[in-house]
Amino acid sequence: MLAALLYGQEDLRLEEVADPTPAAGEVVIQVGAATTCGTDLKVWRRGGHAKMLKPPTLFGHEAAGRIVALGAGVRSWQLGDRIVANNSAPCMECFFCQRQEYSLCPNLTWNNGTFAEYLKIPAPIVQQNMLPIPDDLPWELAAMTEPLACVLHGIGRSHVKAKDRVVVLGDGAIGLMFVAALADQTEVLLWGGSDHRLEIGKKLGAAQTFNYHQNPDIAAVVKELTAGWGADVVIEATGVPSVWEMAIACARPGATVNLFGGCPRDTTITVNTEQLHYSELTLKGVFHNTPEYVRAALSLIASGRIPFELLISEHRPLQDLAQVFNDMKARKVIKVALTPC
Repeated sequence: MLAALLYGQEDLRLEEVADPTPAAGEVVIQVGAATTCGTDLKVWRRGGHAKMLKPPTLFGHEAAGRIVALGAGVRSWQLGDRIVANNSAPCMECFFCQRQEYSLCPNLTWNNGTFAEYLKIPAPIVQQNMLPIPDDLPWELAAMTEPLACVLHGIGRSHVKAKDRVVVLGDGAIGLMFVAALADQTEVLLWGGSDHRLEIGKKLGAAQTFNYHQNPDIAAVVKELTAGWGADVVIEATGVPSVWEMAIACARPGATVNLFGGCPRDTTITVNTEQLHYSELTLKGVFHNTPEYVRAALSLIASGRIPFELLISEHRPLQDLAQVFNDMKARKVIKVALTPC
């Protein structure tokens, strides 16, 4: 089959590899569509990921498809079933899993390789995080279950209350998903660098949008809009250390700051200890998702209540993968749905 392999920094190659064969408890799907992600872009640019993969490796982690092979012992699924599988599953046995802190599981089973014709799903994911999808749900929308699950996990950890003023820093797919998931209960102020993406943010429910190229003093604008106090909740969705610091500067006393975007390894930020202490700030690092939020994400997508299709900039064949990543690097696209031919 044709598949993408990551060999190192910005070294992504399409190669012919052997078709996967399921072992006991595993399934193989024919990929209906795989969607690109900001995490994919960061991993491609950095040449690796601290948790999910080490090159050389099959690449991509968002996909939906149809089961074409079943391993021994798989009883609850049939050939032809339409499914989406998360890219991980917790062990359900460790210290953290026993406390239902599944995203902290040190034994997470990871799965990469969605940019391919076929994808093998490991047994723990089949058991914990593989779900059936409705017949009328397009592949590319189902494939977005994983990033939306991460966003819902982030919201769940952010102490968001109805009618809060929430600042979202970042107009990538994740930032826009935060807007979409929060807009029905809060007032969302979205910052980004692309007028086109900010327009999509408005369509997804942002109360106000700001281009930081025209409004560089983000904290000052936030405080002007909040009677001098700052936002109730701030969500950082860029993975840039300086923006982590800006997120803290945007927060009111008593606020929660969700430092969601993953920064490069070994980077640091500076925190004003007086502000942290006397303003009783809560700084949250939030990572990945849990089985609960995987199910909630698919349910939300399938409901059709939110036009997540606005995040799909293009549909392209898998053979265009190299150009797609260059377009992502240039911020020409948000998410691209890749279809094996």
